[in-house]
Amino acid sequence: MEALFVLLIFSLLLGLGFLVAFFWAHNAGQYEDTETPAIRMLFEDKPVKAAQGDSLIIKKVNKKTEGVQYGG
Repeated sequence: MEALFVLLIFSLLLGLGFLVAFFWAHNAGQYEDTETPAIRMLFEDKPVKAAQGDSLIIKKVNKKTEGVQYGG
């Protein structure tokens, strides 16, 4: 019976903590823009200028795969 009271108090405190975290995120503007993150992958990457010798070349930088070795 004592364990039941401990678990009940713990669950109420945990729920209150999540409620406080939700209101904190809401007041900080976490949920203001729900459209852009879903379509962000459709936007073009900005080209990056890289110096190579005397000429400038424009290359696309992909942060996820930069420096990753493919194949075996």
